[in-house]
Amino acid sequence: MHSSTRQPGLDTLRALAIVLVFANHYMSFVTDEATFGFASRIGWTGVDLFFTLSGYLIGNQILAGLRTGAFSMGRFAARRLLRTLPNYYVVLALYAFWPPFIDGTRHAPWWEYLTFTVNLGLVPGTRFSHSWSLCVEEQFYFVLPAAALLIARCRGAVALGWFALACGLAAGMLFRDLGWQAARPPHAGNAAFYTTVYYATLCRFDELLAGVALAMIRQCHGPLWARITSFGNWTLAAGAAVTALALKLFLDDHFGHAVTVFGYPLLALGFALLVLAALSPASLLARVRVPGAGSVAVWSYAIYLTHKQLCVVLARMLRAGGIDPAGPAGIALLVLASLAAGWLLYRVVETPFMALRERYVPARAGSGLPTPTPAAASG
Repeated sequence: MHSSTRQPGLDTLRALAIVLVFANHYMSFVTDEATFGFASRIGWTGVDLFFTLSGYLIGNQILAGLRTGAFSMGRFAARRLLRTLPNYYVVLALYAFWPPFIDGTRHAPWWEYLTFTVNLGLVPGTRFSHSWSLCVEEQFYFVLPAAALLIARCRGAVALGWFALACGLAAGMLFRDLGWQAARPPHAGNAAFYTTVYYATLCRFDELLAGVALAMIRQCHGPLWARITSFGNWTLAAGAAVTALALKLFLDDHFGHAVTVFGYPLLALGFALLVLAALSPASLLARVRVPGAGSVAVWSYAIYLTHKQLCVVLARMLRAGGIDPAGPAGIALLVLASLAAGWLLYRVVETPFMALRERYVPARAGSGLPTPTPAAASG
């Protein structure tokens, strides 16, 4: 878990992402107030940070395999599903059969959960709604390798790849424009915005593409990669500045048309710069190991899956016992419970399946690639 192959900068960003998501969910589903202040209000962007990280890691894996001729679509799919399905299906079973997780909420057709399509037309308030981001990822990562294989067989594959990424970003803006026109928030209510824009696959791949763009530079433009990763602290400062600008725009006018269309690509740029800084050996982000970040990063997928409804259930019990979930004691108990649940799922389910994956579907030797972690999301 804490081997020397892990990259502290990426662990720090992944831990930050799950902290942001937790803070936002705590506000939305536990206290109905910004318990963690600014972090609660902008915590939904944790999913976008996860998307950028995942886009880079899995894009790098695919492109490196294509470059060396070692990529196998079957092996990639098998490893991806063994990484995501066990934890997901265990938690899905809790939402289907365990009364505290059922909690009287409506559910989508179960086949949509099983096939990672529940995000299509998802209505806010649906049971296990935060699985929408996993759906976006799974859909994206079964299209990406097929597209990459097709492009790799064409003349001028690198230029065509960049053209495809640019078209993808433009398409995302177009689809968000169309979705916004259909939802017309806030006049028609914000729920329609989440269904037609926020949860919709075609509107939410900006950060995934930004991560893939980083992988393209690394795998297809080695000298450029070496040059840009030599300015790590400048990249970190630029990433922080661009991210801050994007967050301000979202805080000022979250459901506005211009922010809906252009805000997500701006946020993707900011997060891509932060990921680039994390990969730049001389940057503070890459060199400083934040205590506990490595563990939280490793458990982040399991924490994401379990924390939301667990906090809802435990907060109700705390209130019945006279403990305010918005107070220091309540917050501490729910944080500890979320960490413990994530660790337990990681140890009991995720770790054994990862061992099986390495035994029966091992990665190609010598790839040197870090293992991608599925994104966690808000909603």
